[in-house]
Amino acid sequence: MQTELSKKLGVEHAIFGFTPFPAVAAAISRAGGFGVLGAVRYTAPDDLKRDLDWVDGHTDGKPYGLDVVMPAKKVEGVTEADVEAMIPAAHREFVTATLAKHGVPELPEGEASGWRITGWMEQVARSQLDVAFDYPIKLLANALGSPPADVIERAHAHDILVAALAGSAKHARKHADAGIDIVVAQGYEAGGHTGEIASMVLTPEAVEAVAPLPVLAAGGIGSGEQIAAALALGAQGVWTGSIWLTTTEAELHSRKLTEKLLAATSSDTVRSRALTGKPARQLRTEWTDAWDDPTGPGPLPMPLQGLLVAEAVSRIQKYEVDALLGTPVGQIVGRMNAERSVRVVFDELTRGFERAIDRVNRIAGR
Repeated sequence: MQTELSKKLGVEHAIFGFTPFPAVAAAISRAGGFGVLGAVRYTAPDDLKRDLDWVDGHTDGKPYGLDVVMPAKKVEGVTEADVEAMIPAAHREFVTATLAKHGVPELPEGEASGWRITGWMEQVARSQLDVAFDYPIKLLANALGSPPADVIERAHAHDILVAALAGSAKHARKHADAGIDIVVAQGYEAGGHTGEIASMVLTPEAVEAVAPLPVLAAGGIGSGEQIAAALALGAQGVWTGSIWLTTTEAELHSRKLTEKLLAATSSDTVRSRALTGKPARQLRTEWTDAWDDPTGPGPLPMPLQGLLVAEAVSRIQKYEVDALLGTPVGQIVGRMNAERSVRVVFDELTRGFERAIDRVNRIAGR
């Protein structure tokens, strides 16, 4: 499963695995893929440093990368408090009423919200980069498109490739014009922030739009046969995420959430703005239904929505309120029906890839 890009990065298989869990990222790299640690949950630079220390010591010297979330345009002088002040009182009241309806207890006195997505804010992402550039990362990915020009220049000065996610060929061309090195063409099926074009359509469009720049196919990929299809469409690898959520190395905060993922079908996700303010695919719950109900106030734009619901999400997770408990996940969740190690998942991906190639060869009479 080698391509020009995987050879350039020194990995055995052109499988890139995004994950918020250091143990999963390291295991993906050890298995022959390219582990990418998501940085958005790290609000304190020392916490990111601690986990990058761990990843660096557990990859057996194999390459890994980091995924950040930052806008291409810089906004000066805006603090988290400034943003918090923009949240309407009616939206805060809606959150309070929804939690009360489901009997969600308050956090214990003195316990801060453990789910703060201040990592969506540029100044936090820049502090993450100040830490990350001290490590031998080989790839910097940005989930909100092209990072600012100075960040691209800084990454290139450290011999780090820069990737940006795109939901359309138009977005892909903008990334190429901005000077990034890899386009991640993320289809509608993907978990988290995603556009409206399916992977089978988007991948070849993006490949054609930015050639000869390498493209990674993303969105609903969880089998070796799908990897073979992505490479046949012109991609130089795949970007995976959801399939690692139910691995034994994953550190989901809730056993009940793991069980919900294992039981879910591909029809049990919804593309909703309930979590961050931007459309993001996640498990459908009564929480997403409440925010998507046209009789409600509706979600706020990013980053207001994320700040608004941060404490609520922490309370839902802490007390494992089943009706409201969810997580970003793609439509591939329908295949995630057993807990397996990263190594076992990798073995299944490579075997599926071999089956697909053998099938095509038989059709071609080889």
